[in-house]
Amino acid sequence: MRANGLKLHQGRYRSPSLDMFKNHLDREEVPDDYYKHDPDHKHIYRFVRTLFSAAQLTAECAIVTLVYLERLLTYAEIDICPSNWKRIVLGAILLASKVWDDQAVWNVDYCQILKDITVEDMNEMERHFLELLQFNINVPASVYAKYYFDLRSLADDNNLSFLLEPLSKERAQKLEAISRLCEDKYKDLSKAAMRRSFSADNLVGIRRSNAILS
Repeated sequence: MRANGLKLHQGRYRSPSLDMFKNHLDREEVPDDYYKHDPDHKHIYRFVRTLFSAAQLTAECAIVTLVYLERLLTYAEIDICPSNWKRIVLGAILLASKVWDDQAVWNVDYCQILKDITVEDMNEMERHFLELLQFNINVPASVYAKYYFDLRSLADDNNLSFLLEPLSKERAQKLEAISRLCEDKYKDLSKAAMRRSFSADNLVGIRRSNAILS
């Protein structure tokens, strides 16, 4: 992580979407030096575990979350730093949960988990995340497999257990189909978003259609 928080091309226009992630999630006061120190891995783990446990998200969703995180860092050329990491991680989790998990979580549900954030704030953050991803939320089976085996190798190297099994062929096809469908629908919704706030909550019913797997 870098102290300056952002890394942009020279001469590149600074998108307001990047500033959206710099706000702290909690409205309570934080120490003066809060943004000067990188959070330790235990702090990050507790934050992610709290969200996954409360929202009952799956391990597969964690891998899709990582795909979106790294894709955001590449597309937006933004560094994760103390002032933005929580919002960036939250944005990736809520998007991954809607694309992949059978029990999709609505934005209002996250507001029950994180008491000091509003639905409007969640919707806006989600919209900015999608814009920075250029609406590319498709996760091919080959991409998922790469992240899966990279994580498993990392766990082996550090003598950690890794209980998650690889996706079956059927579930891999499901992931590709769902993410492609959601990507197309997001692009359609983005046109309406020029006039009003929108959220991936609109896709929760769509993604469960039988047509997805046909």
